[in-house]
Amino acid sequence: MNVKIAESWKKPLTTEFKKPYFKELAKFVKEEYSKNTCYPKGSQIFSAFDYCAFDDLKVVIIGQDPYHGVNQANGLCFSVNDGISHPPSLINIFKEIEADLGIPYPNSGNLERWAKQGVLLLNATLTVRAHQAASHQNKGWEQFTDEVISLISKHKSHVVFLLWGGYAKKKGAKIDRSKHLVLTSGHPSPLSANRGYWFGNKHFSKTNNYLKLNGLTEIDW
Repeated sequence: MNVKIAESWKKPLTTEFKKPYFKELAKFVKEEYSKNTCYPKGSQIFSAFDYCAFDDLKVVIIGQDPYHGVNQANGLCFSVNDGISHPPSLINIFKEIEADLGIPYPNSGNLERWAKQGVLLLNATLTVRAHQAASHQNKGWEQFTDEVISLISKHKSHVVFLLWGGYAKKKGAKIDRSKHLVLTSGHPSPLSANRGYWFGNKHFSKTNNYLKLNGLTEIDW
């Protein structure tokens, strides 16, 4: 795996790429992609970083695994390629945005438009084997993305972290709450949302209110 990542992230993450665990991870990913169908496409593994420059970053949304269905994953958490049916969690995200901000439910589930505005759509694990959920967990990705979160917490100010579900909450446990806004709720998956842990969290309006309060441009959700 050649690490082709946006220029703005190279400096903060160079040390990480040189660590033994990351070299082992790169070896594993390269082998997996050569022997199996994996998602997202190799060129999209670091899409979350490519679309959202470090200097422009304002919001972080933490997911778990890329989608493992055909042509779904595009390297951005919760996002799917244009023309792909919206997965249940994404449907509930869009429903909450509609209820919270009155923005009509969109046709496209591709969240590149958010990423380009400074939303880092970060999965904890950046790759997966086709049709095998969690198949690339515990191979080193989690250590890498923990470091990404730590870097953002340490070197940025006034970032909004959206932690949905127990996994994301644990992942964001060490974020410095004194200089960032951390919003938590249940996961948007039907299992959680239908039990009352997702809808009504108003995370999208709360995010924009915080950004505006700190002199930053609001996100057009």
